[in-house]
Amino acid sequence: MPGAAQPLGRRERNKQEKLERITAAASELFATHGVADVTTQQIAEAADIGTGTLFLYAKTKGELLLLVQNTHYAAALKRGRVAAAKAADAVEAVLALVAPVVECNRAQVDNGRTYLREMVFGDPTEPHHAEALSIVAQTEEALAETLTERAGAVEAEAAALARAISAIMFVEMAATANAGSSVKDILAGIRTQVAAILR
Repeated sequence: MPGAAQPLGRRERNKQEKLERITAAASELFATHGVADVTTQQIAEAADIGTGTLFLYAKTKGELLLLVQNTHYAAALKRGRVAAAKAADAVEAVLALVAPVVECNRAQVDNGRTYLREMVFGDPTEPHHAEALSIVAQTEEALAETLTERAGAVEAEAAALARAISAIMFVEMAATANAGSSVKDILAGIRTQVAAILR
């Protein structure tokens, strides 16, 4: 049948299975202990692979965190898009869109803050870093669409506002002063600033 997806060969299946084991092991260890207290050796052992094999999938612990968190952030953005479509006005739609991302970031505060740091200072040519930047771009596109639909912003203005809101969200989540802040507190800070710029 033309256009039908070809089944993966044995080698590709094995690579995919190892990647899934690595992601699951790193996800569980990072969630339980925090990224700072987990070693690559522990992740390799939990994934039942050698450390050398682990480094074929991610060269550093930071890249492993990106690998794990990218999956969570992409799912959070998907939930946010659905919630934003049901919101009453522009500010509420923006908050509905970003709330799952903030919740994802705060699930383990040190991991969330390290993820943001890796995103900013990591190697943009590394695939997991590039994927993280792609999620940021998708978030900004979703914000721009929301602002066009809900606030009547023209395309260029919506894109600029989306970038500003993305920066607000990033600073609120990453700031050392907010390290002990709850999801509710972070969202309240974002709400105040979004309401001000959309006035």
